[in-house]
Amino acid sequence: MFTGIIERVGKIKKLTKEGANLHIEIKSDVSSELKIDQSVAHNGVCLTVVEVKNDSYIVTAIDETLQKTNLGDLAEGDAVNLERAMKLGDRLDGHIVQGHVDQVGVCKSVIEANGSWIFTFSFEEGKGNMTIEKGSITINGVSLTVVNSKENKFSVAIIPYTYENTSFKEIKKGTVVNLEFDVVGKYVSRITQGYR
Repeated sequence: MFTGIIERVGKIKKLTKEGANLHIEIKSDVSSELKIDQSVAHNGVCLTVVEVKNDSYIVTAIDETLQKTNLGDLAEGDAVNLERAMKLGDRLDGHIVQGHVDQVGVCKSVIEANGSWIFTFSFEEGKGNMTIEKGSITINGVSLTVVNSKENKFSVAIIPYTYENTSFKEIKKGTVVNLEFDVVGKYVSRITQGYR
């Protein structure tokens, strides 16, 4: 389980295809603290550490993960948001994040708003996902609050700290992002489906 509070931004050092799998080597200053079999969220995708090196580590994404997330679009040198799993007893500063991406979205616009930024994203309908005003959403692993909810579209406001300390500064119109919708909202939606 994660919180959506990004610890570090890593850099893709190497990508290696093996069959349908993709081995991803990430350079990060937390690499030396990691252990094999540990869970780390990468752009919001929970992956298992399979090898630790001096200043980098390796995780493996299987074909299903590559098909349902933006990890298959990564290139060497790209930034990736990193968060280690939360410890029992830690503060929940973001919201409950599982590291299970529901679907990808596409950035429709980025508007600078006098010291902050408004990012608008769209997502494919028909998958049962939705946002609500002031509800939680995870974009590339970052816990955010929805400021404008429309059908299959929503906006978030990004403060300078988040912009500078996550991969948000690299997102532009047309960028594909990973979306994890609020877990509580997903359960409520599923329970009430029969009553709508």
